[in-house]
Amino acid sequence: MVIHGSVIIEQGVTFAIIMVQPVITQYTVRSVQFRRAIQPYFPRMPIILMSQDKDGTPHYYGRKDIVEFLKTVPLDKIPWKTYHIY
Repeated sequence: MVIHGSVIIEQGVTFAIIMVQPVITQYTVRSVQFRRAIQPYFPRMPIILMSQDKDGTPHYYGRKDIVEFLKTVPLDKIPWKTYHIY
Protein backbone atom coordinates (compact mmCIF):
# COMPACT_ATOMS: atom_id res chain seq x y z
CA MET A 1 0.00 0.00 0.00
CA VAL A 2 1.18 3.52 -0.73
CA ILE A 3 0.07 6.35 1.55
CA HIS A 4 0.83 10.05 1.64
CA GLY A 5 1.48 11.60 4.98
CA SER A 6 3.89 13.32 7.28
CA VAL A 7 5.45 12.82 10.68
CA ILE A 8 5.51 16.13 12.50
CA ILE A 9 7.02 17.26 15.79
CA GLU A 10 5.27 20.29 17.21
CA GLN A 11 5.64 21.60 20.75
CA GLY A 12 7.26 18.34 21.83
CA VAL A 13 4.49 16.15 20.39
CA THR A 14 5.32 13.76 17.55
CA PHE A 15 2.33 12.76 15.42
CA ALA A 16 1.53 11.41 11.99
CA ILE A 17 -0.91 12.94 9.54
CA ILE A 18 -2.16 10.66 6.78
CA MET A 19 -4.14 11.60 3.66
CA VAL A 20 -7.22 9.44 3.10
CA GLN A 21 -10.32 9.47 0.92
CA PRO A 22 -13.35 11.34 2.35
CA VAL A 23 -15.23 8.05 2.73
CA ILE A 24 -12.76 7.18 5.52
CA THR A 25 -13.18 10.36 7.58
CA GLN A 26 -16.94 10.54 7.07
CA TYR A 27 -17.51 7.39 9.10
CA THR A 28 -16.11 6.87 12.59
CA VAL A 29 -15.87 3.10 12.23
CA ARG A 30 -13.81 3.38 9.05
CA SER A 31 -11.56 6.03 10.60
CA VAL A 32 -10.90 3.88 13.65
CA GLN A 33 -10.25 0.78 11.54
CA PHE A 34 -7.85 2.60 9.24
CA ARG A 35 -5.93 4.13 12.12
CA ARG A 36 -5.60 0.73 13.80
CA ALA A 37 -4.35 -0.83 10.56
CA ILE A 38 -1.55 1.71 10.08
CA GLN A 39 -0.64 2.22 13.76
CA PRO A 40 2.20 -0.38 13.61
CA TYR A 41 3.93 1.76 10.97
CA PHE A 42 3.75 4.89 13.16
CA PRO A 43 4.41 3.47 16.63
CA ARG A 44 3.81 5.42 19.81
CA MET A 45 2.40 8.46 18.04
CA PRO A 46 -1.11 9.80 17.51
CA ILE A 47 -2.41 9.40 13.96
CA ILE A 48 -4.48 12.15 12.38
CA LEU A 49 -6.42 11.38 9.22
CA MET A 50 -6.96 14.14 6.67
CA SER A 51 -9.30 14.15 3.70
CA GLN A 52 -10.32 16.96 1.40
CA ASP A 53 -13.78 17.81 0.15
CA LYS A 54 -14.49 18.68 -3.50
CA ASP A 55 -13.37 22.28 -2.86
CA GLY A 56 -10.05 21.15 -1.40
CA THR A 57 -10.98 22.04 2.19
CA PRO A 58 -9.21 19.67 4.60
CA HIS A 59 -11.13 17.67 7.20
CA TYR A 60 -9.28 16.03 10.08
CA TYR A 61 -10.02 13.10 12.37
CA GLY A 62 -7.99 12.38 15.47
CA ARG A 63 -6.77 13.89 18.70
CA LYS A 64 -8.61 17.16 19.20
CA ASP A 65 -5.66 19.34 20.23
CA ILE A 66 -3.67 18.23 17.19
CA VAL A 67 -6.67 18.68 14.89
CA GLU A 68 -7.13 22.24 16.18
CA PHE A 69 -3.45 22.95 15.53
CA LEU A 70 -3.62 21.52 11.99
CA LYS A 71 -6.58 23.73 11.15
CA THR A 72 -4.18 26.68 11.42
CA VAL A 73 -1.52 25.17 9.13
CA PRO A 74 -1.77 25.61 5.34
CA LEU A 75 -1.63 22.24 3.56
CA ASP A 76 1.29 23.35 1.41
CA LYS A 77 3.36 23.95 4.57
CA ILE A 78 3.07 20.31 5.68
CA PRO A 79 6.13 18.28 4.59
CA TRP A 80 4.22 15.54 2.73
CA LYS A 81 5.98 12.30 1.94
CA THR A 82 5.09 9.00 0.26
CA TYR A 83 5.22 5.89 2.47
CA HIS A 84 5.32 2.37 1.05
CA ILE A 85 3.66 0.04 3.56
CA TYR A 86 3.87 -3.72 3.09
